Amino acid sequence: MRNTFVNTIVEAFKNRTDIFIVSGDAGLGVFDEFKETYSDRFLNLGIAEQNMASFSAGLSMAGFKVYAYNIIPFLLYRCYEQVRNDICYQKLPVVLVGIGSGITYAFQGMTHYSVEDIGIVQTLPNLKVFSPIDPIEAKLAAYYSLKSEFPVYVRLAKRGEPNIHKSDNFEITDPQLIEEGELVAIIFHGSIGEEVMKAGEMLQAKGIYPRLISLPMVIPIDTERLFYMLTGIKYVVTVEEHFVNCGIGNLLSNEYAKANPRWKLFNLGIPTKFIHEIKDLKGMREHFGISASKISDFIKQLLIKGEA
Repeated sequence: MRNTFVNTIVEAFKNRTDIFIVSGDAGLGVFDEFKETYSDRFLNLGIAEQNMASFSAGLSMAGFKVYAYNIIPFLLYRCYEQVRNDICYQKLPVVLVGIGSGITYAFQGMTHYSVEDIGIVQTLPNLKVFSPIDPIEAKLAAYYSLKSEFPVYVRLAKRGEPNIHKSDNFEITDPQLIEEGELVAIIFHGSIGEEVMKAGEMLQAKGIYPRLISLPMVIPIDTERLFYMLTGIKYVVTVEEHFVNCGIGNLLSNEYAKANPRWKLFNLGIPTKFIHEIKDLKGMREHFGISASKISDFIKQLLIKGEA
């Protein structure tokens, strides 16, 4: 996803002279060729994240379409005040490109995890937020960001995630029906999509056909469209590689309380506590109950209890 997003932006450089990329000493290797071709529109500002955010705002005010690229904790957490005051408050169309969504950097520990970023960006008015499930959604998010007159934050993993969509002919701001199903729906975002798809295959092998819905844009969520897509569903399960208390599960819980739909809502994610476990990404997902097998087991048990 990361390379697809970056390559889409780099391709736009051929037809636009206003795009500028700023890095916080990240993306080494990703931008090597680009830096030689467009050396006048790339800056590595080093390990000075607060300066990077304010500098990006200044470039935007000077007329540039700025892409600020960094690992998520150093893009949002360390410079929250600058993103809040310099970018979002002034509604500057800076694009924050965050790498390492969820627990992508499994061995690096809590300093490099981004399991509360959706909670943080909920407090930033004017910011549009995308969490693509695959390279196709990443590409469409890049197209959206190139045209956006608002600040945009795109959270990306950095591994070679597979394509899930079969076509790129859809509106990236809408919830997306990935697979039709009945009785139970799984709503998801981000790179956990590969686990959800595997879970869907496991359930189908048992005669259970979940409706799979991705949320490429997580802020704001088109809840009216989403709730319509859940017509006829009895159970809704959100799955995310993020803290459960401040991700899409929590956002939908608030809307659920207002709308009081007929379906029941359940949220799968990471418990809200500091993570001390040391495992690879696959092991972490298994530990926190968001691996394909754990998602499948949860839904099977949910249906068994519901039918009891």
